[in-house]
Amino acid sequence: MILLFHPRATRPRNCRLPLAVLALAAVLEGREEYEIVDGNLEEKPVEALLKLIDAHPVQLLGVSTMPGPQMVSAMEVSREIRKLRPHVKIVWGGYFPSIYPDAALNARYVDFIVRGQGEDTLLELIDALRGNRPLDSIRGLSYKDAFGLHRSNAERPMRGPDSFPWSPFHRLPVERYLRPSFFGKRTAVHHASIGCPFNCSFCGVHAAYGRDEKMESPERTVAILKHLIDQYGADSVQFYDMNFFLREDHARKLCDLMAPLKLRWWCEGRVDIMSRYSDETMAAIAGAGCAMIFFGAESGSDWALEEMQKGITTEQTLTMAKRTRKFGIIPEFSFVVGNPKDPERDTRETLRFIRRIKRINPDSEIIVQHYTPTPQKGSMYGDVDDKISFPDSPAGWATKRWMDFTLRIDTSAPWLKSTTKELIDNFELVVASRWPTVQDIRAPKWSRILLKTLSSWRYTLQVYSYPVELQWANSFIKLRKPKRESL
Repeated sequence: MILLFHPRATRPRNCRLPLAVLALAAVLEGREEYEIVDGNLEEKPVEALLKLIDAHPVQLLGVSTMPGPQMVSAMEVSREIRKLRPHVKIVWGGYFPSIYPDAALNARYVDFIVRGQGEDTLLELIDALRGNRPLDSIRGLSYKDAFGLHRSNAERPMRGPDSFPWSPFHRLPVERYLRPSFFGKRTAVHHASIGCPFNCSFCGVHAAYGRDEKMESPERTVAILKHLIDQYGADSVQFYDMNFFLREDHARKLCDLMAPLKLRWWCEGRVDIMSRYSDETMAAIAGAGCAMIFFGAESGSDWALEEMQKGITTEQTLTMAKRTRKFGIIPEFSFVVGNPKDPERDTRETLRFIRRIKRINPDSEIIVQHYTPTPQKGSMYGDVDDKISFPDSPAGWATKRWMDFTLRIDTSAPWLKSTTKELIDNFELVVASRWPTVQDIRAPKWSRILLKTLSSWRYTLQVYSYPVELQWANSFIKLRKPKRESL
């Protein structure tokens, strides 16, 4: 038997379909005996895994691992399984081992890691464990040899979603994942593509998946969504693609096919691509139920955007603030503030830029984060590599300092002065209080009124220092933080 484990990443009330392990389950379906254990639903995942291990001859435990809380859960559960059932081989896959392969392999409880897309690599690893092929023939695999040395095989070219079977939804209690959200009462999630063709210097996606994006055909996307509607009552969906609108012709066809489904939905897009879309396509997107689009605006400084290799301009961001307002779509603009080249200038210019966005489109949701670099293959970003020494093990990444870094709570960036960091944090608090996110469907009306009242004068007069009254109010109101759920 093969076990697929999705470590806990959020509270049960916020859990969504574990798309990563469902993708792996799809290629196992009908050819291998397997079980899925989701730590977001299981209160005691170690006990659930042990019960399966003791009842079946388990050959491999596959663990899907994102940085942050999920990595900590993966570490704790894997370590316990290795201690209690040492004969079970453990493989980590996903974003964390793909960008931190040596750190993952340094853990004694990790035997293999899968870098990038994992479906084919998993099948070939199972074949190798049965003695049918050598480990060094498996693309995308890293492992420890007989001497404990790390070995990394060649990269595996990505295949598009249409190359693989549908997710076997029947293997999970789907109704427990369709949670209420701003978009509907029963919100599903879906990946309609994999990868990203862009090369933003602070991002680790291209390090994990290369610079390519493979899109699912519009017909298959709509068929899967219709299945979720008909079988499980989904009324809304969040698309987890890095770039949902990569091509206008594809976007137009997909939206034309989605319109009859009457779903409300959220996705991610790029301002440079969508600023070139025709009004007819924008109207089709809105007509298909698109309620909100996340844009990585990143900076209010064109020089900083060029340093990041972002490939967009501030003018394109302003264009999308105008166009989304025209078509009744809420834009969600994310900024990574404090560029290492000149963090003080970047901060000043970006805060002014955010105020411009709010004048153009007051409904814009604003996400403010510290500039947080990710290790890349080769040079990451200027001389940042020389300024940050990243942890060399999962245990190192699990410490408070590096959890704060991963979650962009406090990067402890050596180039960011404490006064600049404080300005960024205070500004974020003032803006979030002046315009409380519409995505928190549990917040009572009075809480929004209180936050708006307390913050209005500060935003108007641009007084951001010592916002003690807002800190006090937010300490007990505890509005949903979109940036925490966007990571």
